[in-house]
Amino acid sequence: MNMRAPTSILPVNVRDVSFVAAGRTIIDRVSFELEDGARTVILGANGAGKSVLMRMMHGLLAPTSGTISWNSENAARKQAMVFQRPVLLRRSVLANVEYALKLAGVPMAQRRRQALAALETVELAQLAHNSARMLSGGEQQRLTLARAWALRPQVLFLDEPTANLDPRAVREIEREIAAVHAAGVKIVMTTHNLAQARRLADEILFLHQGRLVERALVDAFFKRPASAEAAAFIKGELPWV
Repeated sequence: MNMRAPTSILPVNVRDVSFVAAGRTIIDRVSFELEDGARTVILGANGAGKSVLMRMMHGLLAPTSGTISWNSENAARKQAMVFQRPVLLRRSVLANVEYALKLAGVPMAQRRRQALAALETVELAQLAHNSARMLSGGEQQRLTLARAWALRPQVLFLDEPTANLDPRAVREIEREIAAVHAAGVKIVMTTHNLAQARRLADEILFLHQGRLVERALVDAFFKRPASAEAAAFIKGELPWV
Protein backbone atom coordinates (compact mmCIF):
# COMPACT_ATOMS: atom_id res chain seq x y z
CA MET A 1 0.00 0.00 0.00
CA ASN A 2 1.38 3.41 -0.98
CA MET A 3 1.53 5.95 1.83
CA ARG A 4 1.17 9.52 0.62
CA ALA A 5 3.06 12.21 2.50
CA PRO A 6 0.77 14.86 3.98
CA THR A 7 0.36 17.94 1.81
CA SER A 8 2.26 20.91 3.16
CA ILE A 9 0.13 23.90 4.10
CA LEU A 10 3.00 26.10 2.90
CA PRO A 11 3.65 28.34 1.16
CA VAL A 12 1.45 30.99 2.72
CA ASN A 13 0.85 34.08 0.60
CA VAL A 14 0.21 37.43 2.27
CA ARG A 15 -1.00 39.83 -0.39
CA ASP A 16 -1.49 43.57 0.10
CA VAL A 17 -2.78 43.00 3.64
CA SER A 18 -3.86 45.90 5.85
CA PHE A 19 -5.44 46.03 9.28
CA VAL A 20 -7.19 49.09 10.65
CA ALA A 21 -8.55 49.43 14.19
CA ALA A 22 -10.18 52.48 15.78
CA GLY A 23 -9.21 54.55 12.75
CA ARG A 24 -5.52 53.61 13.06
CA THR A 25 -3.67 51.67 10.38
CA ILE A 26 -1.69 48.98 12.21
CA ILE A 27 -0.65 46.93 9.16
CA ASP A 28 -0.23 48.84 5.92
CA ARG A 29 -0.38 46.92 2.60
CA VAL A 30 2.06 44.16 3.52
CA SER A 31 2.97 41.43 1.01
CA PHE A 32 5.29 38.42 1.24
CA GLU A 33 5.37 34.65 0.86
CA LEU A 34 6.68 32.14 3.40
CA GLU A 35 7.84 28.66 2.44
CA ASP A 36 8.99 25.57 4.31
CA GLY A 37 12.35 25.44 6.03
CA ALA A 38 13.72 28.81 7.04
CA ARG A 39 13.02 30.13 10.53
CA THR A 40 11.34 33.50 10.05
CA VAL A 41 11.67 36.16 12.74
CA ILE A 42 9.52 39.30 12.57
CA LEU A 43 11.35 42.26 14.06
CA GLY A 44 10.25 45.80 14.78
CA ALA A 45 9.77 48.35 17.53
CA ASN A 46 6.75 48.36 19.84
CA GLY A 47 3.69 49.26 17.81
CA ALA A 48 5.19 48.13 14.52
CA GLY A 49 2.40 45.60 14.05
CA LYS A 50 4.31 42.34 14.59
CA SER A 51 1.75 40.57 16.77
CA VAL A 52 -1.20 41.75 14.68
CA LEU A 53 0.43 40.43 11.51
CA MET A 54 1.07 37.07 13.15
CA ARG A 55 -2.49 36.83 14.48
CA MET A 56 -3.86 37.48 11.01
CA MET A 57 -1.67 34.75 9.55
CA HIS A 58 -2.89 32.36 12.25
CA GLY A 59 -6.51 33.28 11.56
CA LEU A 60 -7.26 35.00 14.87
CA LEU A 61 -7.83 38.35 13.15
CA ALA A 62 -9.28 39.08 9.73
CA PRO A 63 -7.47 41.57 7.49
CA THR A 64 -9.30 44.81 6.80
CA SER A 65 -8.16 44.41 3.20
CA GLY A 66 -5.95 42.06 1.23
CA THR A 67 -5.71 38.27 1.41
CA ILE A 68 -3.84 35.55 3.27
CA SER A 69 -3.91 32.19 1.50
CA TRP A 70 -2.40 28.85 2.44
CA ASN A 71 -1.55 25.87 0.25
CA SER A 72 -4.24 23.74 1.88
CA GLU A 73 -7.87 24.10 2.88
CA ASN A 74 -6.98 22.35 6.16
CA ALA A 75 -4.27 24.86 7.09
CA ALA A 76 -5.98 25.81 10.37
CA ARG A 77 -5.53 22.26 11.66
CA LYS A 78 -1.83 22.17 10.86
CA GLN A 79 -0.64 25.25 12.71
CA ALA A 80 -0.33 26.27 16.34
CA MET A 81 0.53 29.42 18.27
CA VAL A 82 2.30 30.21 21.53
CA PHE A 83 1.58 33.59 23.09
CA GLN A 84 3.72 35.91 25.19
CA ARG A 85 1.64 35.23 28.31
CA PRO A 86 0.83 31.56 28.88
CA VAL A 87 -2.89 30.80 29.19
CA LEU A 88 -3.25 27.62 31.24
CA LEU A 89 -6.21 25.68 32.59
CA ARG A 90 -6.65 25.05 36.32
CA ARG A 91 -5.64 21.46 35.73
CA SER A 92 -2.52 19.34 35.82
CA VAL A 93 0.34 19.80 33.40
CA LEU A 94 -0.68 16.62 31.58
CA ALA A 95 -4.36 17.56 31.49
CA ASN A 96 -3.54 20.89 29.84
CA VAL A 97 -1.91 19.08 26.93
CA GLU A 98 -4.55 16.36 26.75
CA TYR A 99 -7.35 18.94 26.61
CA ALA A 100 -5.74 20.66 23.61
CA LEU A 101 -5.54 17.29 21.88
CA LYS A 102 -9.19 16.62 22.67
CA LEU A 103 -10.22 19.92 21.08
CA ALA A 104 -8.15 18.99 18.04
CA GLY A 105 -10.09 15.75 17.67
CA VAL A 106 -7.29 13.36 18.64
CA PRO A 107 -8.81 10.00 19.70
CA MET A 108 -8.83 9.36 23.43
CA ALA A 109 -6.60 6.30 23.08
CA GLN A 110 -3.82 8.44 21.60
CA ARG A 111 -4.04 11.54 23.77
CA ARG A 112 -2.04 10.44 26.81
CA ARG A 113 0.77 8.93 24.77
CA GLN A 114 0.98 11.99 22.52
CA ALA A 115 0.81 14.39 25.48
CA LEU A 116 3.50 12.58 27.46
CA ALA A 117 5.79 12.49 24.43
CA ALA A 118 5.44 16.27 24.06
CA LEU A 119 6.13 16.83 27.76
CA GLU A 120 9.19 14.61 27.49
CA THR A 121 10.47 16.77 24.66
CA VAL A 122 10.37 19.90 26.83
CA GLU A 123 11.61 18.04 29.93
CA LEU A 124 8.37 18.41 31.90
CA ALA A 125 7.28 14.77 32.01
CA GLN A 126 8.36 14.50 35.66
CA LEU A 127 5.88 17.29 36.50
CA ALA A 128 2.98 15.82 34.50
CA HIS A 129 0.66 15.51 37.51
CA ASN A 130 1.57 18.85 39.11
CA SER A 131 -0.74 21.84 38.89
CA ALA A 132 0.05 23.86 35.76
CA ARG A 133 -0.63 27.12 37.62
CA MET A 134 2.12 26.29 40.15
CA LEU A 135 4.90 26.07 37.56
CA SER A 136 7.54 28.77 37.25
CA GLY A 137 7.24 31.28 34.42
CA GLY A 138 9.76 29.42 32.29
CA GLU A 139 8.10 26.08 32.96
CA GLN A 140 4.70 27.49 32.05
CA GLN A 141 6.04 28.69 28.72
CA ARG A 142 7.64 25.30 28.10
CA LEU A 143 4.24 23.76 28.81
CA THR A 144 2.60 25.98 26.19
CA LEU A 145 5.28 24.84 23.75
CA ALA A 146 4.55 21.20 24.63
CA ARG A 147 0.83 21.82 24.17
CA ALA A 148 1.46 23.29 20.72
CA TRP A 149 4.03 20.63 19.77
CA ALA A 150 1.65 17.82 20.77
CA LEU A 151 -0.69 18.96 18.00
CA ARG A 152 2.05 18.08 15.49
CA PRO A 153 1.77 21.32 13.53
CA GLN A 154 3.54 22.08 10.30
CA VAL A 155 3.82 25.75 11.29
CA LEU A 156 4.39 27.09 14.81
CA PHE A 157 3.80 30.79 15.53
CA LEU A 158 5.66 32.18 18.55
CA ASP A 159 4.71 35.66 19.79
CA GLU A 160 7.50 36.99 22.05
CA PRO A 161 7.83 33.55 23.70
CA THR A 162 10.63 34.55 26.08
CA ALA A 163 9.44 38.00 27.15
CA ASN A 164 9.86 38.64 30.89
CA LEU A 165 11.75 35.37 31.50
CA ASP A 166 15.10 35.12 33.25
CA PRO A 167 18.22 34.20 31.20
CA ARG A 168 18.14 30.54 32.19
CA ALA A 169 14.50 30.16 31.18
CA VAL A 170 15.24 31.97 27.91
CA ARG A 171 17.98 29.46 27.12
CA GLU A 172 15.62 26.56 27.84
CA ILE A 173 12.87 27.95 25.61
CA GLU A 174 15.34 28.65 22.81
CA ARG A 175 16.60 25.06 23.06
CA GLU A 176 13.04 23.76 22.71
CA ILE A 177 12.37 26.03 19.75
CA ALA A 178 15.50 24.70 18.05
CA ALA A 179 14.36 21.13 18.70
CA VAL A 180 10.92 21.79 17.21
CA HIS A 181 12.51 23.34 14.12
CA ALA A 182 14.91 20.41 13.79
CA ALA A 183 11.87 18.11 13.72
CA GLY A 184 10.71 19.83 10.53
CA VAL A 185 8.31 22.47 11.82
CA LYS A 186 8.29 25.91 10.21
CA ILE A 187 8.96 28.56 12.89
CA VAL A 188 7.49 32.07 12.59
CA MET A 189 8.39 34.21 15.59
CA THR A 190 8.29 37.77 16.88
CA THR A 191 10.89 39.17 19.25
CA HIS A 192 12.32 42.49 20.43
CA ASN A 193 15.60 40.81 21.30
CA LEU A 194 18.21 41.40 18.60
CA ALA A 195 20.61 38.84 20.04
CA GLN A 196 17.84 36.26 20.10
CA ALA A 197 16.95 37.03 16.50
CA ARG A 198 20.58 36.44 15.52
CA ARG A 199 20.55 33.07 17.31
CA LEU A 200 17.21 31.76 16.09
CA ALA A 201 16.45 33.35 12.71
CA ASP A 202 17.34 32.28 9.22
CA GLU A 203 15.55 35.28 7.76
CA ILE A 204 14.21 38.58 9.08
CA LEU A 205 11.01 40.41 8.23
CA PHE A 206 11.44 43.96 9.53
CA LEU A 207 8.30 46.01 10.19
CA HIS A 208 8.23 49.74 10.79
CA GLN A 209 4.98 51.58 11.48
CA GLY A 210 2.97 48.75 9.98
CA ARG A 211 4.95 48.49 6.75
CA LEU A 212 7.28 45.69 5.68
CA VAL A 213 10.41 47.75 5.19
CA GLU A 214 12.91 44.97 4.68
CA ARG A 215 13.23 41.21 4.23
CA ALA A 216 16.68 39.63 4.33
CA LEU A 217 18.72 36.65 5.44
CA VAL A 218 19.77 37.13 9.04
CA ASP A 219 23.47 37.80 8.40
CA ALA A 220 22.75 40.30 5.65
CA PHE A 221 20.15 42.09 7.76
CA PHE A 222 22.49 42.68 10.69
CA LYS A 223 25.67 43.34 8.69
CA ARG A 224 24.24 45.24 5.72
CA PRO A 225 20.76 46.60 6.48
CA ALA A 226 19.20 47.93 3.30
CA SER A 227 16.98 50.57 4.92
CA ALA A 228 17.66 53.54 7.17
CA GLU A 229 14.93 52.33 9.53
CA ALA A 230 16.52 48.89 9.95
CA ALA A 231 19.97 50.41 10.48
CA ALA A 232 18.59 52.71 13.17
CA PHE A 233 16.74 49.84 14.86
CA ILE A 234 19.88 47.69 14.99
CA LYS A 235 21.82 50.58 16.53
CA GLY A 236 19.09 51.22 19.08
CA GLU A 237 18.32 54.61 17.60
CA LEU A 238 14.81 53.87 16.32
CA PRO A 239 12.18 55.22 18.75
CA TRP A 240 10.22 52.50 20.56
CA VAL A 241 6.72 53.93 20.23
